[in-house]
Amino acid sequence: MLLKKIKTPGLSHLSYLFGSGGKAAVIDPRRDCEIYLEQARAEGLEITHIFETHRNEDLVSGAPILAELTGAKVLHGPNPDGEVVYAETTREGDCFAIGQLEVRVLETPGHTHDHLAFALFDSEYPEKAVGVFTGDAMFVGDVGRTDFYPDRMREMAGALFDSLQKILALGDQAIVWPAHGAGSVCGSGMAEREFSTLGHERRNNPRLQIESRDEFIDTKVSENHYQPPYFRLMERLNLEGGDAAPRVMRPPRLTLAELRECGADHLVDIREPMAFASGHLPGAMNLPGDMIPAFAGWFIREGESITLVASDEDQLAKAMEHLVRIALDNIVGGYVGVVPAAAQGLEMRSIPMVDTGTVEDRLQRGNSDWTLLDVRDADERASAAIEGSQHIYVGCLNEQWQSLDQDRHYTLMCASGMRATVAAGWLASKGFTKLDIYLGSMGAWKAAHS
Repeated sequence: MLLKKIKTPGLSHLSYLFGSGGKAAVIDPRRDCEIYLEQARAEGLEITHIFETHRNEDLVSGAPILAELTGAKVLHGPNPDGEVVYAETTREGDCFAIGQLEVRVLETPGHTHDHLAFALFDSEYPEKAVGVFTGDAMFVGDVGRTDFYPDRMREMAGALFDSLQKILALGDQAIVWPAHGAGSVCGSGMAEREFSTLGHERRNNPRLQIESRDEFIDTKVSENHYQPPYFRLMERLNLEGGDAAPRVMRPPRLTLAELRECGADHLVDIREPMAFASGHLPGAMNLPGDMIPAFAGWFIREGESITLVASDEDQLAKAMEHLVRIALDNIVGGYVGVVPAAAQGLEMRSIPMVDTGTVEDRLQRGNSDWTLLDVRDADERASAAIEGSQHIYVGCLNEQWQSLDQDRHYTLMCASGMRATVAAGWLASKGFTKLDIYLGSMGAWKAAHS
């Protein structure tokens, strides 16, 4: 008997391979899905079923691709806001045998209309569930967001409350296998742990402490979430079925001349923020490799071409993996080595860093041509903000940069300086020149004023 969790870094996506008696099933596979086939074959198992908890918004499903590789049946829930052309519909009460294991289907709408949970039973002990694949309905330490239908938010929040009661009824002994871990955009309060039980969640998950349905609805409706534009692309592809990932997950290597002449829509520097701020190619924006899943979908649109600038080949490969998983894979090529470019005489750009003393001085003097621009999310801003600062969430600068005055001086800040560098890089790529970054940002401010 086998159960393996397969984590996709960056997206914090959790998928699962389980099997028994020579058969196996996969829950919520990612686009680069050969890993499931390889691991199943290594255990002598044949993948016969692929279960989707819902139509994902944050990554391309690998279900149609894995089905083509294996001949497995894809099962998806009812009411998916369109036709999932590669899947059959499964409903509440359906059961599927995977060797000695049995999968029982629960309809659990709320995060999305089509959401399902899959309870896993051992046929030799059929009275109690071993565990439950909760998808985006329940996480470790949190529950799913309910904001994807803005005109029906109360209805969806109420549906999620009911679905959570259905999941909890499986019993405290059941293990929780969610579709995401901490760092995912699908929830903001997830624990760092990726293992739990329904009993532990019942007693400790803050959202599950809310016993009143109306109070739960009010709480969910008051949450602040952001929806990157690429979510719409994921929703469409996960109805139609996305293409297989490229066989080679490394971008073509470009010379400096090729990089400058290729005419790509975006020049993306994937080095660390401090390296980017110290010196980067003109016109580049900054998306450090591990921040690509969270922010690339805000600034890069479907079909737009991309060139990458990295410190080494491994950075290029990791960046391409992240981009492929969200279908932003029109990658012209990659270039390694900003220092060699400078050595060839290419004029470089830099963005200065400033400290707390400089920010305090500017605030006290009340510079009429200067703005401290806070790019944290709304919840962070609500918990603590620097008086006199302006707020635009970093992702929303994808369009709101047009409302800013390019003649004005902006200091970008966030919690530490990471997202501030992404924001500053984006503005610099749009022609802003009077920019600097508050090094340490809110962390440094709190340390200085504690």
